[in-house]
Amino acid sequence: MIIHHRVVSHLQRCSSLSELKAVHATVVKGDLCNDGRAATQLLGACSSVGMMDYAVLIFAHIRKPEVYAWNVMIRGFDRCALPGDAVRFYGDMLKSGVRPTSFTFSSNKCFKKAVMEFERMQMAGVDPDEVTLSTVISACAHLGALEIGKKIHFFISQHKQISLDVYIGSALIDMYAKCGSIERALLVFFKLREKNLFCWNSLVEGLAMHGYAVEAIALFRRMEMEKKVIPNGVTFVSVLSACAHAGLVDVGREVFSRMTRIYAIKPEIEHYGCMVDLLSRAGYLEDAMALINDMNMKPNAVIWGALLGGCRTHGNVELGEVAVKNLVILEPLNSGYHVLLANMYAKTNRWTDVAKVRRLMKGKGVQKSPGYSSIMVNGVAHEFLSFDDVHPKCEEIYELLEELGLQLRLAGYVPDLGLT
Repeated sequence: MIIHHRVVSHLQRCSSLSELKAVHATVVKGDLCNDGRAATQLLGACSSVGMMDYAVLIFAHIRKPEVYAWNVMIRGFDRCALPGDAVRFYGDMLKSGVRPTSFTFSSNKCFKKAVMEFERMQMAGVDPDEVTLSTVISACAHLGALEIGKKIHFFISQHKQISLDVYIGSALIDMYAKCGSIERALLVFFKLREKNLFCWNSLVEGLAMHGYAVEAIALFRRMEMEKKVIPNGVTFVSVLSACAHAGLVDVGREVFSRMTRIYAIKPEIEHYGCMVDLLSRAGYLEDAMALINDMNMKPNAVIWGALLGGCRTHGNVELGEVAVKNLVILEPLNSGYHVLLANMYAKTNRWTDVAKVRRLMKGKGVQKSPGYSSIMVNGVAHEFLSFDDVHPKCEEIYELLEELGLQLRLAGYVPDLGLT
């Protein structure tokens, strides 16, 4: 611990490569190369002074990098105006089985830059290599840029010197699956002679994400039967998520059991989150609470949020209160949980409690966060915010929304606004 604090103290004062190398030597001598905090802070120090080449060397010696280390590298490349490297690391992270966090996605600019760079290469008549193509396809997957991804796929099919290998193939499957083009993802998947774990995981996740829960589970069963690739923790997150969305409680229980018994995979917070979501959606709220109590780690906001969602659906105010009490500790400024609890009180005519929640929100300065979304149109990413007044076509958008609202009212639609 003393060595760790000394490393952190030295890193805060580093401003040159020689100083960084000296601290790195201390890390190696102290056997801290695989200490998550020390390694991440060392990588962060490298990126802050623009020494990404040295950061790559350090990263290569970390036996099992966690998501924080990957995030620091991606943000470092983005900060140093190296979008191609940022997106390449993002693709490598997915292939290694590490799931991205909101921090990973907090810099969309690097993905947009990678796509723009590819388009500039096309205009200049420069043919990209396989590494560049898989990198740009990964960027399209993140941005939801299906049309650009399809153009890249067509470009590959027209250039016989570029082979549809497992790396480009897995990137295409991931891109099509994330963009909802499941048929194209399946075509690429079954066309590939060699399939790695990332190919299987991307397709299972895509099927689960877009409502093909039964097909996702069937693909997982096929993966088990073929025995060419062994499922990992990421695979089971996707399968359990599919079970949750389809309400397949018994299948979900069986899959969770197989994960631990057959594959000796220790459940992570994401697996527990899927199981709590599955049980809560189906109304097995007491079972969900029991699972939370049996966890070997502290439940996060996702888990309590899943329980709260189930409590709202099935009208269990008592357990809903338990969930909210934990959620306001974990995310005190998140308005959604307060609003859900107030809606539950309102449905049972507990108006005094509704007023208490409102006063609590006002006293803590909690406000509803505006909704946010984005869409790709003609190769351009458009971002939207609730009550947005800065979009260049803002006036036309609101006019169209007003027209749609009128059509809905004429059709007899009455929205359930609750307290939202």
